[in-house]
Amino acid sequence: MTPISIPGYRAVEQLYSGPRTLVYRGFSESDNQPVVIKLLKSEYPTVSELVQFRNQYTIAKNIENSGIVKHLSLEVYRNGFALVMEDFGGISLAEYITNEAFGLQGKFTNRLADFLQIAIQICSSLEGIYHSRIIHKDIKPQNIIINPKTQEIKLIDFSISSLLPRENQAIKNPNILEGTLAYMSPEQTGRMNRGIDYRTDFYSLGVTFYELLTGELPFQSNDPMELVHCHIARQPIPPIAINPAIPQVLNDLVLKLMAKNAESRYQTVVGIKHDLEKCLKEYSEQGTIQLFELGSRDISERFVIPEKLYGRETEVFTLLAAFQRVACPQENSAAADLEVSPTSRLETHKLPPTPTTEIMLVAGFSGIGKTAVVNEVHKPIVQQRGYFIKGKFDQFRRDIPFSAWVQALQSFMRQLLTESADRVQHWQAKIGSALGDNAQVII
Repeated sequence: MTPISIPGYRAVEQLYSGPRTLVYRGFSESDNQPVVIKLLKSEYPTVSELVQFRNQYTIAKNIENSGIVKHLSLEVYRNGFALVMEDFGGISLAEYITNEAFGLQGKFTNRLADFLQIAIQICSSLEGIYHSRIIHKDIKPQNIIINPKTQEIKLIDFSISSLLPRENQAIKNPNILEGTLAYMSPEQTGRMNRGIDYRTDFYSLGVTFYELLTGELPFQSNDPMELVHCHIARQPIPPIAINPAIPQVLNDLVLKLMAKNAESRYQTVVGIKHDLEKCLKEYSEQGTIQLFELGSRDISERFVIPEKLYGRETEVFTLLAAFQRVACPQENSAAADLEVSPTSRLETHKLPPTPTTEIMLVAGFSGIGKTAVVNEVHKPIVQQRGYFIKGKFDQFRRDIPFSAWVQALQSFMRQLLTESADRVQHWQAKIGSALGDNAQVII
């Protein structure tokens, strides 16, 4: 174990060593109470890492809920911080279900009552977050801590959590998205044309339940872009098809949590918890769980306007049809939208002599929903491994020539620069070949 020295604390055991963080178990020298100390692994952490580390302490310290690991202090350590938390003798749920000592062998196959009790406790912890108006954004077994003896459950890691009621995720390379891609909601990928609110955690909860019940993730791939496409467009194999021991109603509950659109999921933690408690009651009394209507107590006190597009079917179809015409299944495709004014209309202009290139000009008054319509092409672009770039002719930037083109090309460059060195080199050669002597003009 690498020795660490933090004034007032003594580390005795390393619990975890990840790509970005180290976790130690130790004691507070002032009162000899057990603590867990979390450190940044890098000797010279980035500003982003420092902000996230401080963020999890700032958010979690103000949550008064027994289902959240208590954050005691944030200490300066070397070039970063050390986060000191309570130690209640817990291990991650991921470690718990894969530890042969607990007889789970990766899933709750024959221990349905145990799963339901754990699931209800997770919901109780989420309820505390929900009432504090916090979006966790990274619910997964690794961030759920369980005491193997008492079965007490608590949540950790608020590094990317948000106090905002709603966020809009910008399009990024999947390799640098915040969160864990395997558990990420469709809207959190930034490619769903939908904002992020508290219901993103319900999708991640559904993926977690899926894994606990089947021993498998609903979508598995080593390709980040394929995982993004799975989350936004593919339906998972029903859990009951993988593990026939799962009751039908529990299967339906998990799939309801994992609905692609937030409006189709549960709307409250109370609604999820009520249905799980009903399942546990029936299973404890009868040994089986009968089918019942899910969501009977799922009544939200928050006013949330659905983000579904209405009355734009023709325009969306026109855009998708154009994309299908130019998209090549064997190669990545780049799509760009340019927004101008006035009056809402769509015009398609083919650029001869290349039949696989089209420009879509989307026009209309400010605020009528041009951007929302154009963003509907995100899903097919992901499926074809394409790039979505856009520029907007803003009414307050009319003095800047080609401003929309500049925006679109800047967006394209930002996406390319987050890819591997080989891909950057490939695009460098491709763009250089296409532009030739005009490259410097574009720059």
